[in-house]
Amino acid sequence: MNVMIAREPADSPDARLLTGELDDVLQAAYPPESRHGYSVDMLIREGVHFFVARVDGAPAGCAGVEFVPDGGYGELKRMYVRPAWRGARIGLRLLQHIEDHTRSAGYMLLRLETGVDQAAAIRLYEAAGYRRIPPFGPYWDDPVSLCYEKMLS
Repeated sequence: MNVMIAREPADSPDARLLTGELDDVLQAAYPPESRHGYSVDMLIREGVHFFVARVDGAPAGCAGVEFVPDGGYGELKRMYVRPAWRGARIGLRLLQHIEDHTRSAGYMLLRLETGVDQAAAIRLYEAAGYRRIPPFGPYWDDPVSLCYEKMLS
């Protein structure tokens, strides 16, 4: 299995495919006010560094990071792995890639928000050393939202 992760525009066809699939999953699970994912236009407007993971050339997952200079952290955005590739460690590879990219940009703190029903994602984040924190930035105390952070070394 040949896995490649590369930065690409959030409006590329594969990026749109992946974020569209993620939107479908989240729309089925959460009310509109609890869905915090950026649209493709917002990913571009906010300068999110966006990455697509491919397995043998096929799009398998995506993730982005938005840098928040005033807060001194990066925020994980639009993390998703297609169902056919879950269990193949694509999510872990994407997460490690985002962590490395965040460090290389000079940030030593990575934060994220996820939904309570994203059990596989929560297991991944916790196994990778992320710890629960109170809501940060644009998030509020929402019963279906969880926030995490990790100090990068």
